[in-house]
Amino acid sequence: MLSAEYHRAIALLVLLVGPSIASACPFCSPIGQTFSEEMAAMDVVVIARLTVPPAAIFGASEDQEIPTGTFEINEVLKGAEALGATKTVQTIFFSSGEVGDLFLIVGVEPPQITWSTPSRISGRAAAYLRSLDGLPDEGTDRLRFFLKHLEDQDEMLARDAYDEFARSPYSTIQDLKPDLDRGQIVQWISDPELPVHRRRLYLVLLSVCGGPEDAKMLERMMRSEDRRKRAGLDAMIGCYLTLVGQAGMPLVEELFLKNHEADYADSYAAIIALRFHGTETDVIPRTRILEGLRYMLDRPPLADLVIPDLARWEDWSQIERLVRLFKEADEESSWVRVPVVSYLLVCPKPEAKQYIQELEKIDPDAVQRARVFLPFSSGAFSAEDPS
Repeated sequence: MLSAEYHRAIALLVLLVGPSIASACPFCSPIGQTFSEEMAAMDVVVIARLTVPPAAIFGASEDQEIPTGTFEINEVLKGAEALGATKTVQTIFFSSGEVGDLFLIVGVEPPQITWSTPSRISGRAAAYLRSLDGLPDEGTDRLRFFLKHLEDQDEMLARDAYDEFARSPYSTIQDLKPDLDRGQIVQWISDPELPVHRRRLYLVLLSVCGGPEDAKMLERMMRSEDRRKRAGLDAMIGCYLTLVGQAGMPLVEELFLKNHEADYADSYAAIIALRFHGTETDVIPRTRILEGLRYMLDRPPLADLVIPDLARWEDWSQIERLVRLFKEADEESSWVRVPVVSYLLVCPKPEAKQYIQELEKIDPDAVQRARVFLPFSSGAFSAEDPS
């Protein structure tokens, strides 16, 4: 499990980046470059058939030369002018393959093109690659194509389709609602073998097309003691709250915010979900989200996770409570001191400056760190109105 220190660093990064987080799927992270991104960065892209495989399997002997293969170009996807009259490609080739197999090969720096190591592809993948050039650069029409390939039998295509969704804004995914098959999505989410990154994406899709009956399923998952059933908890909570609105807040608070026995990772997942709703939707009033986040102040070792959110959304009602947290901090909750001072530094209340002077006498190092850091984080504390 990732450490609390790691999550704190990520939490801070999220707040520093601020609204730019909204530019991609809220709970999904790309696994790698998409085919479209890779092809855009290359000068030449071809689909070719293996005609002459390496003479021997790489590693067969210590003095073996680097193996190469020869390929006949079947189709030029990009760079026909740079390729000129070239009909074959000879390049380093470590993979296995039979004569006639199809490969994707990319190259740079014509006219003396440097070729990549070929990637074997299926006939279906070749057709998929041909389709990419005709798609819009962004928007629902683009995602509609990749939706058909999210659980493609060709893992290469399924992975690429996932990465396309992971890079897409939530608003674009919402516009895809008429095309989403709720029953299929629920089936995917219920698969215990589904990789967690895909489950997160499908929970985002369910938040767009789901209904009350799905909220009951999500509640059972959130209450489960089986961590596999709770995989992708941040997206699960985000989806649940999208479907039921602020009526779902008491359950989230009971399980993950008020609950002092809740795992760090589970509480952090709930915070991430609430940040999503505070910045990208109007399903739950921000005042209600802040009410939920304030329960974390009753858990001093984790209170630092939500203090930047209180400042960013200008909740200055907790000034005395935070000062008390600073004064009562021990080894387990010392994390709280710098965020408390950062909160006070941007708080417009006149008593904030007085408190800073008071706290500086207790821990001058924490106050100094907050002052040094604040110029780099001022954007994290600007209030944003999602409406």
